[in-house]
Amino acid sequence: MFIRVLGSAAGGGFPQWNCNCANCQAVRAGEPGFLRRTQSSIAVSATGTRWTLVNASPDILQQFQAFPGSWPAEGLRGCGVESVVLVDAQIDHTTGLYMLREKGSPWPIWTTDPVYEDLTRGNPILHLLEHYCGVSRQPIPADGAHFHPQGAERLDWQALPLVSAAPPYSPHRGAPVPGDNVGLAIADPATGRRVFYAPGLAEIDDALFATMAESDCVMVDGTFWTDDEMIAMGLSKKRARDIGHLAQSGPGGMIEQLARLPRHVRRILIHINNTNPILDEASTERAILAAAGIEVAFDGMEIEL
Repeated sequence: MFIRVLGSAAGGGFPQWNCNCANCQAVRAGEPGFLRRTQSSIAVSATGTRWTLVNASPDILQQFQAFPGSWPAEGLRGCGVESVVLVDAQIDHTTGLYMLREKGSPWPIWTTDPVYEDLTRGNPILHLLEHYCGVSRQPIPADGAHFHPQGAERLDWQALPLVSAAPPYSPHRGAPVPGDNVGLAIADPATGRRVFYAPGLAEIDDALFATMAESDCVMVDGTFWTDDEMIAMGLSKKRARDIGHLAQSGPGGMIEQLARLPRHVRRILIHINNTNPILDEASTERAILAAAGIEVAFDGMEIEL
């Protein structure tokens, strides 16, 4: 199984266009230890030649330009990415669909029923695409059954409902339902190797932890260092958990949760907000992660399982 990190930042990217925090200042100034990052997205393949896109970032054109696996291999038009899987209906995971409208045939787009409802009612992007390439909607099973998206159909994909938050335009914003946000457990039946991917994750229950513990690699929510990060900086009145994210530090935080996993499991944080101090490679917080055996995803990171 091959995984390519196309984008590793949270919504807004790094630097965020309107942010003047110390991190964004540093990356704009080209200071060492600060890497530019686009908004969260990965590509998955069983062969290294045919790919499935997971989440369509607003930065998808930049990401595809930097990813040879997406380039047309033959003919006048084409793409190495054959389908799209969406874990939620958030803007930073779906806006890139607008940029992919030139496809010559309908995009196979895999969604849960609640996400499909969000993207046909609250933010009707899928209806808009019908005026261009069209959409071949593929339902992600609600019962946890395996599914096989085009491009990586040799792998066994499974969606796990997560405790998180639906987007502000969702009909379920105030009353979340299973399927608003899912994590993906992806297994290679030929090797038995597994990865778990969840860029938005507010709570880890026993069943979810069991899936993570059975994985060879987990790529999970790295949005905030502290639960009150945005409040402390005067940027928001909401805590991380209020918007569907489990902070890394503090009792029960992501660092503690990942420490419970078997030693062989590779631990990677993805979907990192521009305010998070771990974006500074020389920071104390980054050293704490390194001591705990936790990696920080970066654009272009390649994982082979």
